[in-house]
Amino acid sequence: MNTQKPAYWRYGGQAVIEGVMMRSPRHFAIACRKPDGGMIVHAEPIEKTILGKLQFLNRPLLRGIFMLIDSLALGVKSLHFSSQVQMEHDPQIKPVSKPVQDIAIGASALGGFAIGMFLFFVLPTLLTDWLAREGWGAAARNMIDGALRITIFLLYVGLIGLMPDIRRVFQYHGAEHKAINALEEEGVVSVDAARRQTRLHPRCGTSFVLLVLILSIFVFAFLGRPPAYIRIPMHIALLPVIASVTYEIIRLAGMFKSGFLARVLLAPGLWTQYLTTREPTDDQIEVAVAALQKVRELEEGSVAEATNAPTEPPIASAG
Repeated sequence: MNTQKPAYWRYGGQAVIEGVMMRSPRHFAIACRKPDGGMIVHAEPIEKTILGKLQFLNRPLLRGIFMLIDSLALGVKSLHFSSQVQMEHDPQIKPVSKPVQDIAIGASALGGFAIGMFLFFVLPTLLTDWLAREGWGAAARNMIDGALRITIFLLYVGLIGLMPDIRRVFQYHGAEHKAINALEEEGVVSVDAARRQTRLHPRCGTSFVLLVLILSIFVFAFLGRPPAYIRIPMHIALLPVIASVTYEIIRLAGMFKSGFLARVLLAPGLWTQYLTTREPTDDQIEVAVAALQKVRELEEGSVAEATNAPTEPPIASAG
């Protein structure tokens, strides 16, 4: 057991199509299963991020939203690569040009964002407008809005998890967490070590989304109840602020995850991960381990080259 663990590890990742992407401060690596059962591992340096270009933004309550934007951009790039792997190595799939792929992925991302805004912000606030006729006050209706958002979110992820393709993505999500937990808890990255770990992780994006929805209940409850054409844009405009605060909470809770307060804050997100992860197979764990091993190797090499000294083993944070 590794007893000399750093307090906070800056590795993360996400599940992609038949694979896992892992990232470090300087590199990212994607490991994917090909249709024939083989594995492909691809790694690149991370391009200059928003915070890398504008260091003055790297401050508490400012950095969160920009880190989220950078993560989303890297996530879309990783999904694009994993989809290419499947199309290029499956003879039953007709090849598609890169511009067409980019347009399709971009349209899917925009469509998903629009659907999310409607389901989680527009629909709940419109549904609760009728409560005014029953004598409900503005604060109470805003609280009901928040409860509806969380309910819709849980129903949504629960239902899509029944789809076979999404279930496989959720299995790779679990494999990603297991690989990172193995590094955190045992200081090694291997299939055997990952197999012993839980598929839950306190710094998962699921925890982030759920905490954003919970915090929005309390923020919106005190903003009154202006007309919907004002209220809905105002709620959406406040999302970056809530997301930035949430990022700092998740970051601190991840640093002190053994503390009582951190466990309380993280508990709802961990429970929700039972919906967004599934127990992976050994083949899927192998993919996650390959991605983490590769990015860890590259990161440690970069640090050693920069400092001309051995580096401490990094710790991961899941995504």
